[in-house]
Amino acid sequence: MTIAELHKLFLECGKVTTDSRDIPSGSIFFALKGDNFDGNNFVLDALSKGAAYAVADDASLEGRDERVIVTKDVLKALQDLARFHRESLTIPVVGLTGTNGKTTTKELISCVLSAKFKVSYTKGNLNNHIGVPLTILRIEKDAEIAVIEMGASGPGEIELLASIARPSHALITNVGKAHLEGFGSFEGVKKTKGELYDFIKRNGGVLFYNADNTHLCQMLEMRGEINKVAYGLDYEGYKLAVAGEENPFVALTAPDGTFIKSNLIGGYNADNIITALAVGRQFGISCAEGAKMVESYVPSNNRSQLVKGIRNTIIIDAYNANPTSMRASLENFINFNGDNKCLVIGDMLELGEVSLKEHSDILSLIKSLDPQKVFFVGKEFKRAATSSGFDTSNAEFFDNSDELNQRLAELNLSSKTFLIKGSRGTRLEKVLDTLKS
Repeated sequence: MTIAELHKLFLECGKVTTDSRDIPSGSIFFALKGDNFDGNNFVLDALSKGAAYAVADDASLEGRDERVIVTKDVLKALQDLARFHRESLTIPVVGLTGTNGKTTTKELISCVLSAKFKVSYTKGNLNNHIGVPLTILRIEKDAEIAVIEMGASGPGEIELLASIARPSHALITNVGKAHLEGFGSFEGVKKTKGELYDFIKRNGGVLFYNADNTHLCQMLEMRGEINKVAYGLDYEGYKLAVAGEENPFVALTAPDGTFIKSNLIGGYNADNIITALAVGRQFGISCAEGAKMVESYVPSNNRSQLVKGIRNTIIIDAYNANPTSMRASLENFINFNGDNKCLVIGDMLELGEVSLKEHSDILSLIKSLDPQKVFFVGKEFKRAATSSGFDTSNAEFFDNSDELNQRLAELNLSSKTFLIKGSRGTRLEKVLDTLKS
């Protein structure tokens, strides 16, 4: 079956799924394979649950059911279908990537654009080689604009995702030290993220860039002429309000005098806010209109959230962590008005051979913060503490978040201000309820 023929079936069905446990009636099931599963084993089950068709790459399924479409590679078929479908769409598509702030910026952009448009955008963290195709195929028929988040952990991945999403407008939030195990170096990070710039240059799209960010400016200079729109906190003359104890959220005054309030913790979110406003301006949304939408956005998924518990105040930013975002969170916590400051810090994962150095550098910053108590989760911070001679008199180390949660329940801490920060793999969100109540 050709991709055009598969696309015709998709238009009739209107829905796709890759999860045999969740089969919308009349959908197309794509039998993907992973390290620990093979979707081909669930094809007939998916059809019995209501799937209209199933795409598989196990030749033994040929002829078992006329609704089974056998192909050489299910993942490639999914990606090719999404690419074909994207080419049939005429709406603008804003694509974004970056080391930090991708998801928050994506949600803020979507929120601002919704002031005037029906927006379809990446849900959750569906930003990889599977998530981006699924997002494209789930764009609503009445959508007037789409916002697509693209993540990467190795070279060539942004190039692939851009070829599927085909953004007409794009931006990189920032570049930093993350997934160094896959990228090899910081230069590798910049090269891979820069694949989005290359796509826009080749295809004549519009590029947004933070003119205050030296790395992004250098990456642009290397690429010559590109249709670009500059923005920036200093570049445009925004004024960052000083967060107080009663109102610790990020607030800004725009160059035109508009006051922009938010529900986001951390000064580093100012860049995410002004990015969204810059994109909104390009699509005819005034600063005042954008400001109202920013104020309506409430963060979720453990990103830059302030949680007031019965016994403790908690800043949780534990969806992801790398040296850049960890440093930003800690520096913000230094300036945060709160009593009896304590830290719950998880390992920064996928740093490869520089892991020891990067964890040791963060320990130095933690030392300067002088917290009342530090709880570490993971082997990397423990290894770095041993190597660097870190003062452990007010620190405790745990192999996993379950062990930490048990310890926190025993301590029954109260009247503390906590920062929870770590890579997603450390599962620090498990301790949130214990610290709250």
